[in-house]
Amino acid sequence: MGYGYGYYYDWTYILVIIAAALSLIASQRVKSTFKKYSAIRSTAGMTGAEVAAKALHDNGVYDVRVMHVNGELTDHYDPRSKTVNLSDPVYNSSSVAAIGVAVHECGHAMQHNESYAPLAIRSAIVPVANFGSKAAIPIVIAGLILSFRPLLFAGILLFTACVAFQVVTLPVEFNASARALEYLKKSNILDSQELSGSEKVLKAAAMTYVAAAAGAVLNLLRLIILSRSRNGRRGD
Repeated sequence: MGYGYGYYYDWTYILVIIAAALSLIASQRVKSTFKKYSAIRSTAGMTGAEVAAKALHDNGVYDVRVMHVNGELTDHYDPRSKTVNLSDPVYNSSSVAAIGVAVHECGHAMQHNESYAPLAIRSAIVPVANFGSKAAIPIVIAGLILSFRPLLFAGILLFTACVAFQVVTLPVEFNASARALEYLKKSNILDSQELSGSEKVLKAAAMTYVAAAAGAVLNLLRLIILSRSRNGRRGD
């Protein structure tokens, strides 16, 4: 779009394509890795739910429940209800993949129990980030169309909150995985080969967060470039 100056090639779409490609690659990788190690049963024979309950207890977290949630790879820790929610392929499965994912979510519960700073920061950003993810782009577009700089700036600021959320998510996720692997190693729930499989699943999952953060940064960069380009044309 030329925003009133005719049509021209918007090269910044390349940034959108790169962001989408990163997300797609990371998503496919985690799905294929999870599928591969979901087929490998652990010698301990414990389900994801059983291992999660044990991991919480062994780490002094007694006020968090392990719950079942529908879907695939929908596993998450909810700090509001203090529940570790495990999906269909994890809750009742004794696979190497399921156990790794289950203990990873327990890692978030451990973070919450210890008031882990990055988790607290991420939780504080959530309301603004949620609003920004829905409203930022429409506000930016409106600012560009109306040539109203304060509106444009507000949209970019809101999207920056989304980027901040994605960036602060990285240490939260990496730390939860580190806690999970450390616990699994100490508890001897998995042998060395099984532990290696769980680690590969968690690393693949971590890459989805890296891709999301990179994509958010690229999209923010695009918005900034478009806003500067628009202001430059106004000054011509």
